[in-house]
Amino acid sequence: MVTQITKGIKISVSTNFEGTYFKNYKLHYAFSYEITIENHSKDSVQLLSRHWEIFDSLNDLETVDGEGVIGKKPVLKPGETHTYSSGCLLSSPHGAMRGWFTMVNFTTTKNFRVIVPGFRLNAPYALN
Repeated sequence: MVTQITKGIKISVSTNFEGTYFKNYKLHYAFSYEITIENHSKDSVQLLSRHWEIFDSLNDLETVDGEGVIGKKPVLKPGETHTYSSGCLLSSPHGAMRGWFTMVNFTTTKNFRVIVPGFRLNAPYALN
């Protein structure tokens, strides 16, 4: 698990290899990740959007931007936590992700960026 705190918001990430499958005559490696967002600040905040950079050892960088996470824009009061799970497909057994969440602080009404620490995606059988 990797963790990082930005402006009082703690992000923790854990990953899991889910297996392989063929789609369109090509082998894919499926990974899941669980992200926990903890509000350690004194203000209520809301997650507005996400930005991901997905690295695949056999492909170029893929960038993904979108509103919320898994269709939600959670509001976290001080001390509250939000956890969600998602996943990605790679064309190789090795990769990594990093990114950020754009959040708004309800007290200051200012948007700010919360860093999601980089995390590796590795199929356990492919490691030496």
